[in-house]
Parts: sequence; structure tokens; C-alpha cells
Amino acid sequence: MPNDVLFAFGLTLFAGLATGIGSAIAFFAKQTNTKFLSLSLGFSAGVMIYVSLVEIFVKAQTALVAAYGVKPGNWFTIIAFFGGIALIALIDQLVPNIENPHELKGVEDLKGTQPTERERKLLRMGTFTALAIAIHNFPEGLATFAAALSDPTVGISIALAIAIHNIPEGISVSVPIYYATGSKRKAFYYSFLSGLSEPVGALIGYALLYNFFNDTVMGVLFAVVAGIMVFISLDELLPSAQKYGEHHLSIYGLVMGMMVMAVSLVMFM
Repeated sequence: MPNDVLFAFGLTLFAGLATGIGSAIAFFAKQTNTKFLSLSLGFSAGVMIYVSLVEIFVKAQTALVAAYGVKPGNWFTIIAFFGGIALIALIDQLVPNIENPHELKGVEDLKGTQPTERERKLLRMGTFTALAIAIHNFPEGLATFAAALSDPTVGISIALAIAIHNIPEGISVSVPIYYATGSKRKAFYYSFLSGLSEPVGALIGYALLYNFFNDTVMGVLFAVVAGIMVFISLDELLPSAQKYGEHHLSIYGLVMGMMVMAVSLVMFM
């Protein structure tokens, strides 16, 4: 692979494996630090929203306008952007909430669950978890990879935002399995698997699009990625941030994320 592809893949792998940090928190923390998670998730949402609308959407628009002209190019950008939102919204609808790794749980959850109920929950999770995690994280891996391939600075920022997002996801995967089975190894394995689905998504996306990469394909892909990341931020990160802590903390984190992203884009122009 070319060096830029290896770099983009490495960032995606880093972002995906941050679920392992969530597992460690689930194993060693007696109580979830809700204020920290609230601030962090808000920060992640701010980074993703700002970079999506200010940088990635604009790059998509520029590429498609150059290829098709002003009016058709703008229409293609809008269609691809909302197509990305529709895609990730459809995925959300197809994954049941109980197996959905983005339905966040705290370390203190499920401690009082009865053994029979634990086993039933684990059985359902064993049936659906692998597919649910792969479907959910595939677009995130592709988004990180595509951004890093086009602009390493933007890619690093998105990888960091996705990594922050994946920490509570690691908790949400590990907690029910750990308290159902008492096995840290099994809980970590499932969490690790959820993280690996992101670089796998990047590899599959690259393999499918490698022979077709041009300005038009990158423009459409960027618009789709921008839509996916905006939806993830509004539908998952911000509601989760508010669930974990105070409303104002999530908004402060959001503004901080936007500010850091704005400054970093100017500094590395």
C-alpha cells in the first residue's frame, strides 16, 4: 500500500481500538465518571460537526462543482450529503436497541440483574452483536479513512473524535457481557471486536473504490461522509453526552470541540 493509505488505515485502527479503553474503564472503575464522559462526548460532537460542515462538505462541493458546473455540482453535493444521513439513519433503524453498541450503559448498570435475565440478554447479544457492531461501525471507519486519505490534518482530528466516541461504546459492549458471564476476557474480546470493525470497514471501502478514485468519486464520498458524521453527532453523541451528565457540560464540550477544530484547521493550512 502507498504510505498515505497506510497512514489513513493506521488512524482508522487507532480510532477503532479506543473501545479497549472503554473496556478497561468498565473493569477497573467502580462508577462511571459521567461529567468527564459528557464533556468528552460533547467535544467529539463539536469536532465532527465543525469539520463536516466547514471542511469536508466544502471539499465535496468544490470537487463536484468543478466536475459538473455550479448548479448540478451543488445539487449532487446536497443529494450525497442527505444520502449519507439517510444511510446511517437506516442502519440505526435496522439494529435493535438491545444489541446496539451505541445504546450507552454505565459501569454501574446491570449489577443487580438476575442470573436468568443475564443469560437471556447474553444469548441475544451473542446472536446479534457481531453483525450489529460491524454494521454500525463500518461507516465510521470509512469516514475516518476517507478523510485521512484526502487531508491528514483533518483525518487526525476525525480519528481523535471517533476514538473519544468509541470509549463509552467500549463500556456499553463490555458491561452487559462482563456482568452476565463474570469473564473479563470475553467482555474485552467483544469490545475489541467492535473496534476492529472500523478498520475492516476502511479496508473494504478502499478495496471497492480503489479503481474508481477520481475527483467525482471523492466529492460524492466526502459529502456522504459529512452527512454520516453530522447524524452521528446529533443522534448519538450529543444525546449520550446529555444522558451522562449535565446539559451545559455537553454544550461546553461541543463549543470547545468546534474551537479546537477551527484553530487546528487554520494552523495547518
